[in-house]
Amino acid sequence: MDPDKKLRDELLALAKGKRIFLEGNILKVLKAKSGDTVFEDYLNKCITKDSSSRKKRLTITKQVQQQNKKLAVAAEENERLLKDLQLTLKESEKLKDFAEKGKDKALEDLEIIQKKTQTELIGTIVKVALVVIVSVGIVTTAMYVFALFTDTDTQIIGSTWSNMLGILLTNAFSIVGTIMGVKYATEKED
Repeated sequence: MDPDKKLRDELLALAKGKRIFLEGNILKVLKAKSGDTVFEDYLNKCITKDSSSRKKRLTITKQVQQQNKKLAVAAEENERLLKDLQLTLKESEKLKDFAEKGKDKALEDLEIIQKKTQTELIGTIVKVALVVIVSVGIVTTAMYVFALFTDTDTQIIGSTWSNMLGILLTNAFSIVGTIMGVKYATEKED
């Protein structure tokens, strides 16, 4: 295709004044008239600049594609890390729940052991108190019986024996009542 003189002059003026050159496939079809070396030089310069521009664009496109590949790999890695983090968080929640259940079970076991220890302690106190009460009662009764068989005055021992048994019974009921009250009070707190 051979441009007319007006178009040729405008293209040359753009190149000279504003440094704007033609680019693209149009350069394949444009031809200078034979002997028009100025326009032929213009077209050769346009082809050279177009080739250079294409190479630059191709280089930039390749760089962008490489960066996009790197970004895609990084995005995949981020996605994998996010999934791992979410899985770890779920496992952490499960471990937290397991730890809470373990803590509750341990507290429950501790409470059972404390109640068992309290019950054993109460049982021991009751046994000792009853042994003391029975022992004092037996000793006092033995002394009273001995005094009866030895023809000793039993008036003082008799009243002492009677008072002693009353006091022992009162103390026995007081101890048992106190222990039962403590046991009842600790059960109500729970």
